[in-house]
Amino acid sequence: MILLARSITALNRWLFELAKWLIYAIVFLMLWEVLSRYAFGSPTSWAPELAMLIFGPFFLLGGPHLLHLGGHVAVDILSAKATGQVAYVLRLVGLALAAAFGAILLWFSLPLALQSFSYGETSYSAWNPVLWPAKAFLPLSALLLSLQALADAILTPRMAEAA
Repeated sequence: MILLARSITALNRWLFELAKWLIYAIVFLMLWEVLSRYAFGSPTSWAPELAMLIFGPFFLLGGPHLLHLGGHVAVDILSAKATGQVAYVLRLVGLALAAAFGAILLWFSLPLALQSFSYGETSYSAWNPVLWPAKAFLPLSALLLSLQALADAILTPRMAEAA
């Protein structure tokens, strides 16, 4: 079980490391759009939309790893002062809520992503790209978030022993 939990954490870390480079693509696309519009007088129809489609995976793939790092915004009125067994229980409750949130999000987003794929949904803009690749990242990240919450629940006793 511990090996599986560490593998999930490693996968989410790897995806986070990969996704963080997408911000450079977004910056390049926005720079290209500004130059095209103001320097060359020829704005693109695709650069802003592609940047928006890339931002989804950039944002979503960071969530599971940030859960592991404790990087999300948290209301820690109780947990900041808790120690020992109370801190352990509060950590597990938080992880259970994160896993439940991911499972609910997966439940509702997967049919939408599959429907987008089956219909060949497009954006109906001038560029008109297919949308299912971008929509597929929501159920994927929801699954990864739930798996990371479960992995952290498995590793939490180990983290407490190491501290």
